[in-house]
Amino acid sequence: MTERAGPDAIGQAAQPAARDAAEDAMRRLARLQPGEKGSLFTSDLTVNEFLLVREAGFRPLGLVLGSSVYHVGLQLGRWSKNQELTKLSQAMYQARELAMSRMEAEASALGADGIVGVRLDIEFKEFGSDIAEFIAVGTAVKADGADPGPAGTWLNNKGRPFTSDLSGQEFWTLIRAGYAPLDLVMGSCVYHVAHQRFTQVLSNAGRNVEIEPFTQALYDARELAMSRMRAEGEALEAEGIVAVQLKQHTHGWGGHTTEFFAIGTAVRPLRDDHVIDRPTVVVGLDG
Repeated sequence: MTERAGPDAIGQAAQPAARDAAEDAMRRLARLQPGEKGSLFTSDLTVNEFLLVREAGFRPLGLVLGSSVYHVGLQLGRWSKNQELTKLSQAMYQARELAMSRMEAEASALGADGIVGVRLDIEFKEFGSDIAEFIAVGTAVKADGADPGPAGTWLNNKGRPFTSDLSGQEFWTLIRAGYAPLDLVMGSCVYHVAHQRFTQVLSNAGRNVEIEPFTQALYDARELAMSRMRAEGEALEAEGIVAVQLKQHTHGWGGHTTEFFAIGTAVRPLRDDHVIDRPTVVVGLDG
């Protein structure tokens, strides 16, 4: 698809907005004064996650977030044809990227090496059915004894803090096994599934039969989302993408239009050997 605003184009569009992060947010971050005596960090990590992140060699600095209230426009098309709605795909991607960029800008202001436990949510507002807030939130962390390996830095190859939606337990396991997160990579595809003709509906009545155009449409839409996520991972020179999720949302567009959204954490090796700790058996004492 040539109309899609890819990762590079979207990143360029998001950079001014990221640099222009809200002044009150920057004042809040300035008050955190990470690393100074008596400074107070904030985090949405659970107690177990917090302790495991510390055990992995990272110190929480503060809760960082990014937000983008976005008007998702309309797109006309031939409703009798399977087709991607490219303008809607671009809108859903760009709004998420804006939120992510602003979250990363807050982390950079704290001097963070990365962001763990990232959540990327969408909330449709009462302002209108086509207006949504895209929210990215996570805990900024600083390496505190963790070795970044041959790269010499925990920042990714774009010079930005790494981001990851892994839980604290998964992050600890990843680091211990000799891998590091690079970035949260994603791909989006908004797709319209063609309406069946009346004669088709009538001919299938009472029969067990695959509706091949529907199968092909959903397959194509998922593949587009996955391929775009993979392209972001390749741009980061990642070894792979872990904890991939493939989500489907209608967002109120109607039964024949849906979004497939692929998201996962791109990773790189910290060393050649990847020794994985054997799990220990824990026996509960309560009945």
